[in-house]
Amino acid sequence: MSVVGGFLAAYGDSASLTGSKDPMFIAGVVLLVAGGWIASLTLHEFGHAIVAYRGGDGSIPDKGYLTLDVRRYTDPVLSIVLPLVFLLIGGIPLPGGAVWINRGALRTRATSMWVSLAGPLSNLGAGAALCLVIALVPMAQGLFYGLSYLALLQVMTFLINILPIPGLDGWGALEPYLSPQAREFGARVRPWAPLVLFALLFAFQAVSNLLWDVARAIFGALGGSDLAGVIGQAAFLFWRN
Repeated sequence: MSVVGGFLAAYGDSASLTGSKDPMFIAGVVLLVAGGWIASLTLHEFGHAIVAYRGGDGSIPDKGYLTLDVRRYTDPVLSIVLPLVFLLIGGIPLPGGAVWINRGALRTRATSMWVSLAGPLSNLGAGAALCLVIALVPMAQGLFYGLSYLALLQVMTFLINILPIPGLDGWGALEPYLSPQAREFGARVRPWAPLVLFALLFAFQAVSNLLWDVARAIFGALGGSDLAGVIGQAAFLFWRN
């Protein structure tokens, strides 16, 4: 999907965003970003799994989590289709698949913390790698825009996931160090707390803008082009314009 999208984005008319909107360019960016984002779900969950395996959870290989096979980490509807729909509609990257970690098998509290952080850090690493590729490899303008937005999405995914909200990885990193009462509270609100966050992001533009501003600042620090990210986002969310 991403390869086809990259080809279409590269050979489409990216300048058409200010005019007739070339369907080839827009379709290319949508396919490139959607395919790349699905691949990043795999990388995110693999990050959790490999750190958990090295940290003491010997059940990880038996579950197929070390295969980099997206089907091992996800429910097709809840983990791919639904988040992809939200991404296409609102441009907000929801968490996708999940790996089941035996936290009791992990050697230390610090190990448990790093298991939680490994997923978001994988997204940040992917965003940094994309920025490096964009900076070093000559490419067509349309491909440059699409990859820039994909890199920006990786940074945004990192940022959302490290928020200390039950159900997100940021809370998981803190949880080993919290009191039993706090952990019990987190367990109670975990099923719906992320939904409240995403409702706020969709309902209140100021909240969404704040997160995007931070994401763009990190993206810029990694060497990304804010303008290219904005153009790529406009192509991906073409229906808004």
